[in-house]
Amino acid sequence: MRYEIRVEGHLSETLAKAFPELGHVVMSGQTVLFGPVVDEAHLYGLLARCRSLGLRVLEMRQLPE
Repeated sequence: MRYEIRVEGHLSETLAKAFPELGHVVMSGQTVLFGPVVDEAHLYGLLARCRSLGLRVLEMRQLPE
């Protein structure tokens, strides 16, 4: 499965390194994290990581294969 997670603001390179398994792109006041998600536990782990870093998740969606 591939997912896209949109967070508010521009992630610094340091914060982006907290998600080594995901690519990222900054656009229009948001950062889009994207990449493969192995299973539901991995997805919840990514969301927990966002929360622990104080990131506001704006949108999360599964991408077509």
